[in-house]
Amino acid sequence: MEKPEVKTQKFIIKFFPEIMIKGSKAKRQMINQLYNNLKKMLTKIDEDISIKKFHDKIEVVCLVDFVTEIRQILLQTPGAQLVLEALQFDNITTIDQMKVIVNDVTKDQVIGKTFVVRVKRSGTHSFKSTEIEKTIGGYMLAHNDTKGVSLREAEATINVELFDNQLNIITLKHKGLGGFPIGTQGDVLSLMSGGFDSTVASYLTMKRGIKTHFIFFNLGGVAHEIGVKQVALYLWNKFGSSHNITFISVPFDDVVTEIFRSTSDSYMGITLKRLMIKASEKIADDMGIDALLTGESVAQVSSQTLRNLALIDQVTNKLILRPLATMNKTDIMDIANDIGTRRFAETMPEYCGVISKNPNTHGSFKRLEEEARKFDYIVLDKAVENAVSLRVHEIEDDISDIGQIETVSDLSSAEYTVIDIRQSDDCIETSAETIKIPFYKLKSEFKNLPQNKEYLFYCDKGILSQLHAQYLRDAENFTNIRVYRP
Repeated sequence: MEKPEVKTQKFIIKFFPEIMIKGSKAKRQMINQLYNNLKKMLTKIDEDISIKKFHDKIEVVCLVDFVTEIRQILLQTPGAQLVLEALQFDNITTIDQMKVIVNDVTKDQVIGKTFVVRVKRSGTHSFKSTEIEKTIGGYMLAHNDTKGVSLREAEATINVELFDNQLNIITLKHKGLGGFPIGTQGDVLSLMSGGFDSTVASYLTMKRGIKTHFIFFNLGGVAHEIGVKQVALYLWNKFGSSHNITFISVPFDDVVTEIFRSTSDSYMGITLKRLMIKASEKIADDMGIDALLTGESVAQVSSQTLRNLALIDQVTNKLILRPLATMNKTDIMDIANDIGTRRFAETMPEYCGVISKNPNTHGSFKRLEEEARKFDYIVLDKAVENAVSLRVHEIEDDISDIGQIETVSDLSSAEYTVIDIRQSDDCIETSAETIKIPFYKLKSEFKNLPQNKEYLFYCDKGILSQLHAQYLRDAENFTNIRVYRP
């Protein structure tokens, strides 16, 4: 019997359980939002992709050429709890067709095991689901070396669905991201430093369905701004690209100077945090955003004791979300590792604008009022006025524009050593001497290289190269670094 050629694959998306227990109106809204989010992202891959929504699932059917890309999007989309992969076969009219196809697809799963076949059927057929199960099970038992059929404690379960003349064989099950679809829970403005805490906090709000915008307070240094924009772009690309998100950069070096002038040493750290919150509040008001987000965790640093967090909150009427408040640092780092932001955080340049020599861990409300009166808030207003906003999807072009490290494309003009800083194991081949140092090892290993040579950093898009070249130039005073863009 000639078997149909597999040209398409189906994904079945099961919803986050908290969606299913909502009232009918809220549930319908969330399902529609998830459907629209997926449609916006998936049609960029293939305009002809089929996306259908039902009361308890969404089905996506694509050409097998796009399976890898589509799987990745589905597993990273908030709202999807479970993603099932199924092979779809059309024009199936007989059980004899089914038994051959199912056996060919799933026989490796039952070798040396007890197994059972489970069938869900809808439509009009001359046979029942139990008849399909028995026929397929008997055929597989006769044609494979198994331990037999077990209806209750099978080691392998073959899941088959038949809708009219369409046969679906479930081949894989994946755990999705869970959470609510982005766009169902409002907006938040995340205070983003690019380190472990702020990136993980932003991920958690995105996962919960909150449209998460980013605000960065630049305390000095192009490299730091490039790094923070880079990680914001990464988070958006991976978890939130169904919506337009804003990135705001606020020049805060003059604010830091004013803190040094006006504020007692032990209150500098708290004052800096309060001013960041106050500036964020002004910008959030203009954006119509009701809540702010920080990566603060209780007792992690001196400004994050309960008293000092209360002092910080006093400066705003906005709701401040702190999803990491009770999390341990190791747990935060584990999440950063899982979502892919750990490498960014570990290599993020640090610009310590204000570090109190003797930080107060239990500040006084009365004393802080006195400190606050000494600060010239015109400086803060000017910083907010000079804030620069752009859409996150524009960051890649923006980074290229602000990159200050010279770019080289012709290797014949001088003697260079190319350093491939990509995280992957492969190394670019060039006409020049080429070595491999992943970007997260540059800080420790570059200084050990002969400094009488000229080096070119290489990565896929030049963003990482600009960032780390800038950092080594600003922080370590290396001047023999450029960027290679073939």
